Amino acid sequence: MAKKVIIVGGVAGGASAAARLRRVNEETEIIMFERGEYISFANCGLPYYIGGAITQREKLLVQSVSGMKNRFNIDIRIKTEILAIDPVKKKITARNLVTGKTYDESYDTLLLSPGASPIKPPIKGIEAAENLYTLRNIPDMDKIKAFVDQRSPKHAVVIGGGFIGLEMAENLIDRGVDVTLVEMSNQVLGPLDFEMAAAVQEHLVQKGVKVILNDGVSSFENQGKTVVLTSGTKIETNMVLLAIGVKPENRLAKEAGLEIGQRGGIVVNEYLQTSAPDVYAIGDAVQVSHYMNGEPVQIPLAWPANRQGRIVADTIMGKKTAYKGTLGTAIAKIFDLTAASTGLNEKQLMQAGVVYKTVHVHPSSHAGYYPGANAIALKMLFSPDDGKIYGAQAVGKDGVDKRIDVLATAIKGSLTIYDLPDLELSYAPPYSSAKDPVNMAGYAAVNILEGNVETIQWHEMEQMITNREEIIDVREPEEYEMGHIETAVNIPLSQLRDRMGEIKNKKVIIYCQAGLRGYIASRILVQNGFKPINLDGGYKTYSTAVMPFKRCTNETSDKIVFDVIVDARGLACPQPLIMLHNEIKSLGEGKSIKVQVTDNGFLRDIEKWCSSKGHTLLSYKEEKECMEAVICKGKTLTQPV
Repeated sequence: MAKKVIIVGGVAGGASAAARLRRVNEETEIIMFERGEYISFANCGLPYYIGGAITQREKLLVQSVSGMKNRFNIDIRIKTEILAIDPVKKKITARNLVTGKTYDESYDTLLLSPGASPIKPPIKGIEAAENLYTLRNIPDMDKIKAFVDQRSPKHAVVIGGGFIGLEMAENLIDRGVDVTLVEMSNQVLGPLDFEMAAAVQEHLVQKGVKVILNDGVSSFENQGKTVVLTSGTKIETNMVLLAIGVKPENRLAKEAGLEIGQRGGIVVNEYLQTSAPDVYAIGDAVQVSHYMNGEPVQIPLAWPANRQGRIVADTIMGKKTAYKGTLGTAIAKIFDLTAASTGLNEKQLMQAGVVYKTVHVHPSSHAGYYPGANAIALKMLFSPDDGKIYGAQAVGKDGVDKRIDVLATAIKGSLTIYDLPDLELSYAPPYSSAKDPVNMAGYAAVNILEGNVETIQWHEMEQMITNREEIIDVREPEEYEMGHIETAVNIPLSQLRDRMGEIKNKKVIIYCQAGLRGYIASRILVQNGFKPINLDGGYKTYSTAVMPFKRCTNETSDKIVFDVIVDARGLACPQPLIMLHNEIKSLGEGKSIKVQVTDNGFLRDIEKWCSSKGHTLLSYKEEKECMEAVICKGKTLTQPV
């Protein structure tokens, strides 16, 4: 058992390890070194203090130096940089950044928790950029907030579409700053697959963020006030937020001869031991194994760092405890949406050569008849052999966290898709439905593996269109008119049995809005000698992924007078559109109707519907609770507000 433990770095991992060490053993000498001033702070909350959602700065400081010293009897040395590690002599060399004094300190056990630092590539002009910021710690936060408070910038460029980039885009918009988001890849939020990220991108655009994809930054000009993209586009701006990722703080480990992984992470074994005796490492700086496939990964998240801190303390104190790998469960708030994921995504599965199946469902967050229900886009990836769950992703306004957490727990508990329908999850109208979205994903997946339905994915439809395959849209005519897949013929589900003679081929592609009616249609056709293939996730998934979205510019309904109101909140397709269609028929020409819905894709659909029917979309407003549109029957001379 170690008698003297030195911890390099605080925050999530180091501070958790120090507290656990003391709780386990009162006699151990514990020294914590921190280069900065703060040993434990809520770095995930930094964007929200800048944006104003968190108003008290001190609430971000999880533990003060004096508080931790007094509670845990730990020797904490802040503003002290570790210059070198000697694993042979078992000592570190430290320098007090205030006094400049350099000294050595011996250890029995050394724990490295140095974290990660923002990536700052050698882009031309980056060093001369005056108002360029990164966000990783409290001082970074203070600098950004002071600039926004004091200078009131009109425009900002956020470089990087990951968690920090999107959270900062939202919080800058909340501060009245126009934001352009630049992302080098073809989507934001890398942990999500393309079609799931597309829903987030659509929401960003609707909230006023200018999103530029497939483009990077080639240089900065005019002290950073001009951002030059690889495409040649120049963006004039008042500030730049660089959020393209982080890299492990590995200098000390590398110079000490510790093994380093290909992506720069400190290599550790299952007990978080490095290649040097009595030296451990945790947190954002380490390379660990992915829980699903054992592949080496670096996943800089708070939960793994906290968990690693606790179990490495147990190992150091003699209770050898293995870290079982990181699943990568993550979540982000993007304006009114929540996006979350767990496990492996399609990109990772394809890269590893793993055969998998996919299912998309679009259930409501809770019972549709109870106010506030919103649609969730839920995707699950699983093995076609035994139903093992590989991963899941969800995007929606409410209830996303609960469903992804249930699926993350299912993965950890080695449940398969066959177990999901049997999960007895809590139900009351304000919280869920009798069949929870997780149950529904399970039912849909089981139907695929048991051969009840054959499915096709959104990205495979282009080839079907090119091949002139027969495609049947089983939605209602009003839905079809709002937008449909090229070459598709409309035969509503309610008429399918009577119109099967119109179907030319035995093999036929079927789709509806979200997948359920397509499944029902498939079952009807299978039992009548056809070989239908249902579009997984329906037109909603397909259109979100392949059809560009333009922001509605008529974004206020407060000043518009309307004659009738249609409350379609919580209703699933096609009920909202049918209600609107029926009500507007009884209106006189030039009269207006206000419709309230909770379907995330309503704006895309209502613009097309108005255009096809010859009506005028006067205004549109999107809030967390619902979306509201005011529509004038027929053409109007009144300009939209």
